[in-house]
Amino acid sequence: MKKQTKKTAGSKTDSNAELRKQLLALLKGGQAHATFDAIVKSFPAKLRGVVPDGLPYSAWKLLDHIRIAQHDILRFSTNLNGKYQSPPWPEGYWAKQPVPPSSKAWDAAVKQVRVDSKAFQQLIANPANDLFALFPWGDGQNLLREALLIADHNAYHLCELLLVRRLLGAWKK
Repeated sequence: MKKQTKKTAGSKTDSNAELRKQLLALLKGGQAHATFDAIVKSFPAKLRGVVPDGLPYSAWKLLDHIRIAQHDILRFSTNLNGKYQSPPWPEGYWAKQPVPPSSKAWDAAVKQVRVDSKAFQQLIANPANDLFALFPWGDGQNLLREALLIADHNAYHLCELLLVRRLLGAWKK
């Protein structure tokens, strides 16, 4: 069977075009579960800092964790000078308080998740970025692994965020 390739700028071909397409669909979400935008849309401000009985986190802590972790993975993946340092684990990846400092902080976190998601998708979409090349600054990571890590991590915590909404009676779908 002949391997199909997609033409790119400068008449080069991208033998990973289909893989890139599938990764982008995975990163955008919505194929197997609710999307980030659907889950955070109209999340009642008065419930963002409430920790439901039996759970260790609020919606704010989950949202901010998604933001921090995704931003870290993006920065790690674009660490061309090798100087980026990840936050300390676990304290650097979680908000200190269950309640957002303000509604502006919530909105800024939502915006940052969207911006970083788009930036990472652009990395994946660019055929000049080798999905399999090991990062010289890492210890075995590559762009494909980081894409799968973001998709897996975000799906896990989006499920938790949706669960928080349901337990607080703020999800009617």
